[in-house]
Amino acid sequence: MKHKDLIPHTLLRKAREYSRKLWVRVVFMGLLAFVALGLTQLFEPLVPKKIATRLTGAAADRLLQIIADAMLAVTIFSITVMVSVYRASSSQFTPRVHRLIIQDSTTQNTLAVFIGAYVYALVAIIMRELGIYVDERAFVLFLMTVLVLSIIVIYLIRWVLHLQSFGSLIDTTRQIERVTTALFKERLDTPCMGGHPLTSEPPKDAWPVHAKKSAYLQHIYPEALQEHADNHGVHVYLTRRIGDFVFAGEPLFYLAQRGTPKARESDKGEELTVDEAVCSAITLGDLRTFDQDPRFGLRVLGEVASKALSPGVNDAGTAIDVITRIGRILSYYRDETKPNGEVALPNLHIAPIDAEGLIEDSFGAPARDGADVVEVQVTLQNVLNGLMTHPDPGLVSVVRDAAENHLRRAFEAVPFGPDRAMIWHAAREDVRSAVATPD
Repeated sequence: MKHKDLIPHTLLRKAREYSRKLWVRVVFMGLLAFVALGLTQLFEPLVPKKIATRLTGAAADRLLQIIADAMLAVTIFSITVMVSVYRASSSQFTPRVHRLIIQDSTTQNTLAVFIGAYVYALVAIIMRELGIYVDERAFVLFLMTVLVLSIIVIYLIRWVLHLQSFGSLIDTTRQIERVTTALFKERLDTPCMGGHPLTSEPPKDAWPVHAKKSAYLQHIYPEALQEHADNHGVHVYLTRRIGDFVFAGEPLFYLAQRGTPKARESDKGEELTVDEAVCSAITLGDLRTFDQDPRFGLRVLGEVASKALSPGVNDAGTAIDVITRIGRILSYYRDETKPNGEVALPNLHIAPIDAEGLIEDSFGAPARDGADVVEVQVTLQNVLNGLMTHPDPGLVSVVRDAAENHLRRAFEAVPFGPDRAMIWHAAREDVRSAVATPD
């Protein structure tokens, strides 16, 4: 394990990343099955003989056989449903949403419980055949098996209730909104990830570190980045934002010497260069991810609205729903260039979230693809009107420019006079004053 992995904050971030992987939960439940069987062996000798002999091994065998038979069939069925939902969501909404749906906690927990129960039953049956559990003392095994059955029933009920909305359009957009809102708030609660806002070019004495491959900037471990920078006596100027695509050979970040180096050693014993140390705290990949990238969540919502407005779907109601959800997310915006406290990571200089990019990612696709849909344009202007009451003047300015552009596009796309008048009256007065009077 590298030095950066030993930093508590980095460990927590990595644990949160791995907790969203299905195989991690399945392995955990499988290990829990072994722990449960080990506990039965531990407590069985402590049970008085009069109580322990009240049930024979045959009673536990019947329950174990039921679990083994049922869990295999239920697990296969659940996996089939899961795969079908993933494929349907990719084709109906947008392929990008697939990566969010596969992280659905209810689905992952249910599959993990089913597989864990199957492992429990198989191992218990094997132990019974080997004579580890004798017929005369199977009371604790029976109780543990009843507990496992109770857990299975609870998760079956949760799974059935979850299937009522799992993969539906409303549930999917709600899930994207929930995840994006959480990421947005997390980022804004710690402006620029705890570093200084980088609002200008790096200093002239800073030298660039180039990307070794063409990829998306997926993840940053800011605490590890701060420690590496402090050890080497440098300041890191991260001009690229998470979600940006970087070509091989392009500058990924800049470094400037600002202190005395205190270089650490790598796992193999050789000294890490400052470039290698800082690069180890930055992850590049071939796909954008939702982690640390709220703009990606907003873009996916925009893609869902755009897909709903395609001629093959023609669902203006979904686009309207998505636009209002986007407006709700953007209402939490705060200017990252105005930190609300002491800078926690003084060696880092990170580019703040770009308000113009937020608005374009959010409303660009539905505004363009729904330019001739009156209901969509009216809702869009209403949402933009609401955002123009936001206390941040920078966001208000960007939103006003977007409202003007979308109003001009709507006038060019909508030929019918009364329809254009509806869109015109939905726009705010100062936006109307910047656009020619409709026919």
